Parts: sequence; structure tokens; C-alpha cells
Amino acid sequence: MSIELEIKGRIESHDPIRRMLKGAGATCVARALESNHILDSRDGALRRAGCGLRIRSTAPMDGSASKGSLTYKGPRQEGRFKRREELEVEVADPLTMRSIMQALGYREHLVFEKRRETWQMDACKVELDELPLLGKFVEVEGPTEQAIEAVLARLELTGLTTEPHSYVGLLAGLIQEQGTNRREFRFDSPT
Repeated sequence: MSIELEIKGRIESHDPIRRMLKGAGATCVARALESNHILDSRDGALRRAGCGLRIRSTAPMDGSASKGSLTYKGPRQEGRFKRREELEVEVADPLTMRSIMQALGYREHLVFEKRRETWQMDACKVELDELPLLGKFVEVEGPTEQAIEAVLARLELTGLTTEPHSYVGLLAGLIQEQGTNRREFRFDSPT
């Protein structure tokens, strides 16, 4: 069993954090456009249980081959840091995997794109994310709370207002707030 441990906050701009990362000797390891397909049973049982099932296609901005993954996320545990079980496998053909999951009774509840820039700093990953309509975020994922706190301090982010909701939760809130049936959020889609 693998546990995901991270903290995330909404920010105005990635530029100051990017400068701090470069100044601290961090390494940019990837820039990509992700397409995330969130699946659930018809009755929404996974979401009600606080769990998630995602098929992701990742298209690197450097032109290298796209990758895919299938991820299960368990319910979030209490605390300042987001901590939850995460099981993930690579998928060679995300489109066919979506068809398999639909044949098994799962359906797409939400599709969203995300621009992600991933940096490695010490034992942590620092991710600079941007999503349609939601804006920009910074996420720090690491092996321990202490490792994450150390990176936050080095990036002068100790006062970061944390966002407790997942991107799926934030988009679901936006759907409810707008009273819409919209289920796709892409960068080229009208608002």
C-alpha cells in the first residue's frame, strides 16, 4: 500500500516559486499537459466514500511520448496534510482502459485538463499546477511531513493557505455553484 502525503495551496503566480526553486538548486523534471478522466459507478459510490478512480493521459511539453496511468485514491485522512492511500499503474493505452472501465460499469463523471510543471527538491516533488477556471496552485509531496515543511520553509511558503479539497472536489463545487451540467474542463473550452 502506498500513501500519498502532500499539501496544496492556491497562488497568484508560479513565477516567484519558480525563481525560488531555481535559486535553491531544485531540478525541473517535467512539464506536461494532463487529461484526467474521473470515473465512478453510476450511483457515485466512490465519491460518497471519499475515494477516487482516475485515468490520466500525460503529454510532455518536450514532445516525448505520452504516458497513461490508472489511479485509485482512498479516503482522505484527517490533518493539515492531505494523506490518503494511492495505488497507481502505468497504462499503455488510456483510451482502451476507459472503454474497459465503462464495460465494467464505471462511467466518466468529470474530465479536466491540468498544466503541470514538476520539480524535484530534496526528497520532495514540487508541482506547479494550472487548471481551467480554477487557476494556479502549488503542491508539495514528500515522504514525511517534516520533509514537506522543510521545502515549504526553503521556498518561503510557510504561510501558504492550504487548500483541503482535491481538484475534483473544487470542480464539483464549481459545478454546484454554477448550477450547470458541465462535466468537461479543458483549456480550449469556453467558460
